[in-house]
Amino acid sequence: MIANWSRQVEQFSSQCEWVGIREYREVTDTLSARNGKAESTESKLSHGVMIEVLLRGQFAYAATIDLSNKGLEQAFEKALAMAACCGKHKLFSFTTNARPPNRGQYTTSVERRLDSLSFAEIQNKLINISLHQQTSVDIIDSWAMAMLVHTQIHFVSSNGADWQQEFSIVSKDFGVTARKNNESQSRSYGFNGLQKGLEDLDDVILEQEAIRIGSQAVELLDAAECPSDSRDLILTPDQLYLQIHESIGHPLELDRILGDERNYAGWSFVSPEDFGNLQYGSSLMNISFNPATPTGMASYTFDDNGVQAEKQFLIKDGLLLRGIGGVESQQRSNLPGVASARASSWNRPPIDRMANINLEPGSSTLKDMVSATEKGILMQTNRSWSIDDYRNKFQFGCEYAQLVEDGEIAETVKNPNYRGVTTAFWNRLKLVGNEDTAQVYGSPYCGKGEPNQVIRVGHSTPSCLFSDIEVFGGA
Repeated sequence: MIANWSRQVEQFSSQCEWVGIREYREVTDTLSARNGKAESTESKLSHGVMIEVLLRGQFAYAATIDLSNKGLEQAFEKALAMAACCGKHKLFSFTTNARPPNRGQYTTSVERRLDSLSFAEIQNKLINISLHQQTSVDIIDSWAMAMLVHTQIHFVSSNGADWQQEFSIVSKDFGVTARKNNESQSRSYGFNGLQKGLEDLDDVILEQEAIRIGSQAVELLDAAECPSDSRDLILTPDQLYLQIHESIGHPLELDRILGDERNYAGWSFVSPEDFGNLQYGSSLMNISFNPATPTGMASYTFDDNGVQAEKQFLIKDGLLLRGIGGVESQQRSNLPGVASARASSWNRPPIDRMANINLEPGSSTLKDMVSATEKGILMQTNRSWSIDDYRNKFQFGCEYAQLVEDGEIAETVKNPNYRGVTTAFWNRLKLVGNEDTAQVYGSPYCGKGEPNQVIRVGHSTPSCLFSDIEVFGGA
């Protein structure tokens, strides 16, 4: 990569209160296989610079892929003109304390670099997974995919900031469709991204998981329909991470609470008065923002405003304490936040985003949860979801479920769903799994902002038991 932009920063700094240059380079390789054959291979490069200025209390931005002196000068002049124009109507006057002069470096820890295997070798791994999923003649389709992302960011500013971050991300998923007579069922691993190297594509582990997925898809063909009633609900991490994302992460974003996202992504049922007062969940509920989560998809040292990120509790013992919002939203709202201003690429400014939003482990084993359940259901792997614009009323569908009766796992059921209201649901949190039940999940597909920004988020969570939840069947 990566250039030293100190000379350009010095050149521009005399014309404004502050200037920053953020270079962003990302390579994304996406590969897939289907039914024992290679399906597609795609490689993309995105590389450019965002120039940000502060002029009379107003921030403004301009981006360019022209990294010559002329290209940078044109982008700077555009940002400066934008700041002058918008400054006449500014909602808040910022100072340079919104852009701290931090210096340092972050690099994903990997065992095998993303370029340590050829595309052909990675395709062979995916072909192998698709074949191992074919556990029965009833399986009519099997597929596997991997997305490898290498990102480099360098930020330099006129008040002395100079930091670099380098990320290695591996995302993977695979699944099958089984059919018998007029019944068809699909089962997948559950899309997951981690900050790792190619060690994440471990053949032995993935072959075992592929066989499990194929076998469970066939099992669902003869399963009874999920009952429609109220019962205790056990959720495993491959479903619970999305529940955390939609019903905790998004409603706690400060820009939503301020109303910035209402035209696109919606508002939030949370109000400023709720911080320090709202019992969001039961006393077992502890939600953290943790940018140091091992393998977490959104682990980092600095957010894209250059603020150093540290672990903070958003919810402690069920009580709402802190929002998800960077320094600009914190100053505007006078609410506590975290270092979570993030940009999806070189041509987007930082906005309030989730990073690693985690449910802290408790003390229960999965066996404890099952044993504590007289009438319940255990659900795995998201299939569908819906939640209102205020992130309040929701319903989720899962791929696979097992009934729990009198403290024992009973029959498998198909087409399981559950619904609820956010704070009522989390206040029914009855048992929280221990470290042995916890897993880290991540998605690269969290969308927000105008113009749209699709960004990577991470969630670590154990399995959990909720009491008296409405469940229902139906595809």
